[in-house]
Amino acid sequence: MNINLFQTRVWKHIRYTVGLGVAASLVASLTGCSSLTQPIDGVPAHRLPPEFFPAPKNNLVPVDIALLSLEPPRDYQLGPDDILGVYIEGVLPFNPPNTPPEPPPVNFPEQDSTLPPSIGYPIAVQDDGTLSLPLIEPLEVEGLTLDQVREKIREAYIDNDILREEKARPIVTLIKERTYDVIVVREDGLGESNQRSLQAQSSEFIRGRDNSASGGLVKLPAYKNDILHALVETGGLPGLNAKNEVRVLRASEADKRKRAQFVRDFYASQRNAMLDPCVCPPELPPDPSILRIPLRLPPGVIPNISPEDVELQDGDIVYIENRETEVFYTGGQLPGGEFPLPRDYDLDVLGAMALAGGGIGQTTGGSGFGGARSVGGVPPGMLYILRQTPCNGQVAIEVDLARAVNDPRSRPLVQPGDTLILQYKCEEELLNFGLGTFFTYGIQELLRN
Repeated sequence: MNINLFQTRVWKHIRYTVGLGVAASLVASLTGCSSLTQPIDGVPAHRLPPEFFPAPKNNLVPVDIALLSLEPPRDYQLGPDDILGVYIEGVLPFNPPNTPPEPPPVNFPEQDSTLPPSIGYPIAVQDDGTLSLPLIEPLEVEGLTLDQVREKIREAYIDNDILREEKARPIVTLIKERTYDVIVVREDGLGESNQRSLQAQSSEFIRGRDNSASGGLVKLPAYKNDILHALVETGGLPGLNAKNEVRVLRASEADKRKRAQFVRDFYASQRNAMLDPCVCPPELPPDPSILRIPLRLPPGVIPNISPEDVELQDGDIVYIENRETEVFYTGGQLPGGEFPLPRDYDLDVLGAMALAGGGIGQTTGGSGFGGARSVGGVPPGMLYILRQTPCNGQVAIEVDLARAVNDPRSRPLVQPGDTLILQYKCEEELLNFGLGTFFTYGIQELLRN
């Protein structure tokens, strides 16, 4: 066959196939282009004001955990419910005249106690802070050290002519310190098993979050009745699937009444707002009666944590809340699903796409036009972030992926509740369809002739 004739036929079929592809692309653009049939009115990310974006958390600094504990005094100061070991020769126990004194009993501490062995007969400090001993009036001992109590007992028995000065040698030791009953409720799973690592906790959160809470009653010794010891007793600091804060609900009646009044005021304001359809119902503000202690703060911010904040009393509740709502959703050309946001570092849109399984430059193999998109090989280039605003509103943030790769300012951070929808631009669909048509039908027609 003449070579010129063969080349003429080849170019004829190529022009025919390309023309067919262009014609089909024009038809497709009128009937199947998702940017036309499913339009999303978005605002470019670089044009939105800062209030539409979450605050970065990459630079948050952990709070010094020493601020969550109490500084114990140099010498233990007594209080109600302390149990003392007291031995007073000739009085406690009573010895008849001309009989040898009995040796004081030895008391060994409980298994989990850090106290040394003590001697003496157990006598508890009463609720009013007094110590009742034989033959004398109750002594005020609250706030005193063991040495001060020992000297006060000695003086009392000498002043009442019960013991001579050379015989008054009382022994006072601490058998058991007072404790505080605190309730700890954890939704991070660490309270059930202290042996699981934080990495395992994170994996469990990603596979399928378990929102069940674990709780229990913790007995904290005096001067260890603080938030840090309560957390250590129940598994340590909050895990990765918990919020970076600790909440404390006080058990006092005043705080309970304050919380109840806060709830009543909130629902009253909601009812009043519902009477006017043009007024946005208020959101639930933070309860002022609940103490919130952050565990991470921006650089330069000094935490305002006082010893009174971290000190726990009987009946107080320490609450570790999970972050089950800190997720984002995906759709469109991205695999649909719900994905957790990292707790301690930022996640921008490119990282979110990679987490969802749709990286930059990756074709999704959509189903449009008989799979021609996947044959064309041009990836989708437009991402929309549907972000909620107050009063059940919504803003659509438009992210051009080509610009986002080259400009960090065009890569907004993902915040909880966002929905990421990946779409083809119209020209991308046309190009994919044209290329797919050529490689599918044009080459077949060329080989056939």
